[in-house]
Amino acid sequence: MAPPGAGKTTLVPLRLIHERWLDGLKIVMLEPRRLAARAAGHRMAFLLGEDVGDTVGYQTRDERRIGRNTRIEVVTEGVLTRRLQHDPELPGTGLVIFDEVHERNLPTDVGLALALDARRTLRPDLKILAMSATAQAESLAALLGNGRQDAEAGPCPSIVSEGRTHPIEIRWSPPGKGQRLEQSVTETVLLALRNDIGDVLVFLPGIGEITRVYQALDPLVPANVDLYPLAGALSLAEQDHALAPSPPGRRRVVLSTDIAETSLTVAGVRIVVDAGQARVPRYDIRTGMTRLTTVATSRASADQRAGRAGRTEPGVAYRMWSKLEHSTRRAHLEAEITQVDLAGLALELAAWGTPVDQLSFPDPPPPRTLAQGGELLELLGAFDSEHHITAVGRAMLNVPAHPRLARMVIDAQGHHDQSLACVIAALLDDRDILRGRADDLPADLSLRIRVVTGRERHERADRGAVDRLVRRARDIARRVGVTFDLDDINPDRSGAVLLLAYPDRLAVRRSQPGQFQLRTGAGAWVAKGDPLANETFVVAADVDGDRKNTRLRLAAGIDADEVAAALGDAVETRHTLVWDRERNDIVERLERRLGNMKLDERVRRPGASVATTDALIERLRVTRLAALHWSPAATQLRQRVEFIRRATANSGSAQTWPDWSDSGLVRTLDQWLAPYLDGMTSMTEVASLNLATVLRAGLQWPLGRDLDDLAPMHLELASGRQLLLDYSGDQPSASVRVQDLFGTGVHPTAAGVRVVLHLLSPADRPIQITADLPGFWAGSWAEVRKDMAGRYPKHQWPIDPSTAAPKRMKDR
Repeated sequence: MAPPGAGKTTLVPLRLIHERWLDGLKIVMLEPRRLAARAAGHRMAFLLGEDVGDTVGYQTRDERRIGRNTRIEVVTEGVLTRRLQHDPELPGTGLVIFDEVHERNLPTDVGLALALDARRTLRPDLKILAMSATAQAESLAALLGNGRQDAEAGPCPSIVSEGRTHPIEIRWSPPGKGQRLEQSVTETVLLALRNDIGDVLVFLPGIGEITRVYQALDPLVPANVDLYPLAGALSLAEQDHALAPSPPGRRRVVLSTDIAETSLTVAGVRIVVDAGQARVPRYDIRTGMTRLTTVATSRASADQRAGRAGRTEPGVAYRMWSKLEHSTRRAHLEAEITQVDLAGLALELAAWGTPVDQLSFPDPPPPRTLAQGGELLELLGAFDSEHHITAVGRAMLNVPAHPRLARMVIDAQGHHDQSLACVIAALLDDRDILRGRADDLPADLSLRIRVVTGRERHERADRGAVDRLVRRARDIARRVGVTFDLDDINPDRSGAVLLLAYPDRLAVRRSQPGQFQLRTGAGAWVAKGDPLANETFVVAADVDGDRKNTRLRLAAGIDADEVAAALGDAVETRHTLVWDRERNDIVERLERRLGNMKLDERVRRPGASVATTDALIERLRVTRLAALHWSPAATQLRQRVEFIRRATANSGSAQTWPDWSDSGLVRTLDQWLAPYLDGMTSMTEVASLNLATVLRAGLQWPLGRDLDDLAPMHLELASGRQLLLDYSGDQPSASVRVQDLFGTGVHPTAAGVRVVLHLLSPADRPIQITADLPGFWAGSWAEVRKDMAGRYPKHQWPIDPSTAAPKRMKDR
């Protein structure tokens, strides 16, 4: 342990490289930030009078400057983890240094745990050194000593250097009541420039605050003062510019995130203004989402920041909070491993193979969060059902991005979207290319892709950030063996590609523009004026983490066909036969669903099937046969059978006639009609059926034979004419000219029931109704005869019609 400025980062490796026990092996030193790794590499090379890449080199995610003779390699944490996964023995390496171990970044903890496991099982000679200004030494010493296979087992040795830190005056400067942080910081910086000497290093939580303070200070600082932002999202040139000493006669104000808190010496700084805040990731186990949260820094962080002012000369540190509040702040912030999404850790541990409870972590990963990470990896196909790593999972390890983005890059290789996937992965793995308050920026990912590909310009686009993103995307493509071409990218495919990474964050629009429901059931929203507000489906990449109604910070539109193509195994197509009122017919509704989410619905004419027949039958049942076309022949057939059924009901006959009333036919539709609907798909086809033929065919033998005997369609008259019978009433009836009944002495019957005769004149006018023809002849016929003879003198009107010749006219 040594205070800031003691030379831990740049002097210790140079001193140890000549130790005999190292025996010519390399030193690998981990730095938590890319900027610090570059700065350390350049500083050590400068001290040796060499170029970077000779004795001292460095490697970050985006840059590698290591030569054949390099003995000291400064790397970022992810680089060490990849080396360990590739070859756990770390051949050629004798010492691994973990610098600024107090920061407790997740990659640092993972690298330390894997290195300790490799030392315990494969490389007992591997030396491990942890360095910090504020670490909890006792617990860390116990951790590093655990598992050593020598007589010195127990806590590892601790070395403490007091260093030569110059005195630092702490000044407490809390904001005034109702004063915004940016305003308070601006006033404090101006005060420091007036009252103190040296350059100013200002610590702010994020790039947004840096931008606002920059804009506030720019018109107010003296002419000899330069303003520089410093953040990981800036280009290497911009970072180097901010770190370079001020020219003679000039001063500068460096507005920085916590990137300058450790491992860096910003030359000329004698004043620190500490806003006392940091932006850290926080994982919500209930929503499964991580969001950046602004928190108060710890006392240890405050000491680290203040130490920047005393690196070379006495300095002063302004703290934007009170001394009383300082005493209530936490000594250290929680380790990142306890606060973030652990899907990446779960994948690394599965590939490593040692059970998590046998690894030495400074703080063990929370079991529930680690389990959730495993569930996500199973969803992404990186784990099988037993949570063993799959071939897909091992391929994902080679993509330097979160497992979600890694799966997207791998899967897109089969969708002709490789370049697009690499751009999206680079964009989501870094800061937004659009500058401004998050609430004021559009959420549309495809808009950003159009900016990156040059298809569109946007006033808030940061050209430098766009260039860095393209370089990062090219690097990802190189690592996975993809040919990268910006001209190949179709921005409209952004949603389809993004869904490969976030299958659980598909959202469907509700009734109101901008209101969505996530696949999980939670609500989500964008502003009504956002380009995505009217999309039917969106995929969310960045959300604010609100549990009930999260705001979509970055998302992309997608259509139902793209969802089905990406998540085909999970998409269910439901076929339903329903009645369409507009078409007045049966239709088939095809509904594609993803769980409880309806993707789309199409309506078409159904195909021939048992289900279609059943639906047609059901429609007839509901409408009580109204959709059927009853021809006169079919209607008469039903009436004849119904008549016989009534007439023979109490006759004791062994024959049972079917019930062809509406209720009877409805009740037996499956028996008499369904067989004839086979192959039919519409009510129009059903209406074309010859129901008389259908019903007649349904009469079993001998009923079909007896039908014409018991209830004939016609009666043969003595005149030779046929008399059509009507069976619609309680008794059969017929309308007949009275002359056609001459020669008929017996009243006609059907099934033993007298036919009601409606007697007509030669002009077809009613004369009389009778069910007793002999009685009529013998009775009222005489009067009728007189009337008819007077009206129709040319016609014959015999005195005894029952025996008269059946003819209408007199003989000439």
